[in-house]
Amino acid sequence: MEIILLERVGNLGKIGDIVSVKDGFARNFLLPNKKALRANDANKAVFEANREQLEKDNEERRAAAEQEGSKLEGMTIELIRQASNTGQLYGSVSVRDIVLALGEKGESVTKQQVVLERPIKAIGMYDIAVNLHAEVDVTVKVNVARSPEEAEKQAQGIDIIAEMFEQAQADIVEEFNPDAEPGEIAAIEDEEEEAVEPVPAPKAADSEAEDSAEDASAEDAEEAAPAEEEASTEETAPEATDETPAEDGEEKA
Repeated sequence: MEIILLERVGNLGKIGDIVSVKDGFARNFLLPNKKALRANDANKAVFEANREQLEKDNEERRAAAEQEGSKLEGMTIELIRQASNTGQLYGSVSVRDIVLALGEKGESVTKQQVVLERPIKAIGMYDIAVNLHAEVDVTVKVNVARSPEEAEKQAQGIDIIAEMFEQAQADIVEEFNPDAEPGEIAAIEDEEEEAVEPVPAPKAADSEAEDSAEDASAEDAEEAAPAEEEASTEETAPEATDETPAEDGEEKA
């Protein structure tokens, strides 16, 4: 389809150029957004009659966009999001999030002006283009981090993901003394093992043995008591026997 451009559109051309584009691109984007007209005789005549005014209006819009862009250029917005230890976000940052963050700073932009090829899914610093006019593009920085402290580090140029990886590696590396002689570390470990006080378990075993010995002595004493009683009984029995015949003899006499 042939169209007449009413403003500069990417690499297609500038205002007033007649170009050929795909039908879908013209119907779905250029014509609905009043960026072009169908290149028929009636529209060509209308454009030429209003060309001067159209160019003037376009110049005014471009000047306003440049003024707004001077405030936006280089602006940094911080977006705090939850993320894993590998830096992957639990979710994503979309165009809507960027528009809202810019609005909180007093800058009014539309979703159509923010150029984001795909949602942001990891922490880091991102340069995002904002198309304020067909001839005016600015760049804002989006600082996505897990906390304000990490956002500040990223703003200083520190790679948070690399820092987290280095910290994880440091946690698993054993400490060592580079000036130590071979085998010195092992010797120190052996001395520490020897210096460990013995567990007081044997004392408990000794007390148990003493208790067992006392119990055994008590049992022996109990068994010996009946034996002593029997022995004393046997010693007294003959005396009773001797007395009995004597009494009988006296009766006979």
